[in-house]
Amino acid sequence: MASVFSHAVATLGIGALFYKPEIPKRVWVIGAVCAAIPDLDVLGFQAGVPYGDFWGHRGFTHSLVFAALLASAVVLIAYHHAVPAISHLTLWVYLFLATASHGVLDAMTDGGLGVAFFSPFDNHRYFFPWRPIRVSPIGISHFFTHRGVAVLESELLWIWLPAVLLIVAAVLLHRRSPGPVS
Repeated sequence: MASVFSHAVATLGIGALFYKPEIPKRVWVIGAVCAAIPDLDVLGFQAGVPYGDFWGHRGFTHSLVFAALLASAVVLIAYHHAVPAISHLTLWVYLFLATASHGVLDAMTDGGLGVAFFSPFDNHRYFFPWRPIRVSPIGISHFFTHRGVAVLESELLWIWLPAVLLIVAAVLLHRRSPGPVS
């Protein structure tokens, strides 16, 4: 898996595509939380859930169906009233992409069993053919080691840099777009 830090950074890059100054900052924070939620499945290790099970790590909670369900729940529960400067559909798309980005990044790592993108319909685990991201250790104590530093170096190059470039591109495109017609 990629680290929780990098999942949040990727979500900021995605958020740049939807950014308007009038949108409340809590929308971006909730997007980052949605990007981290799929890894709550690691709690299953302590409950004896095998890694490769439906509820195991990188199983259902990393699927596209889960991303759609989580985005729907957040929009319906947390944002049932109007949100300034963003429609419910656009908010749903942002939250869906934020959550789905988790599985995409994990499928680009060099470890684990792959990601069950199509669960519950197909529980097969998938990786992308190109896997440049070092897999992050599970557990905070293991993260602050030499291996954790190597993971962060990998993520800086393959997640943080593209996210920053996406943010810069979105800002430049936003500046070039014409304002409202009077």
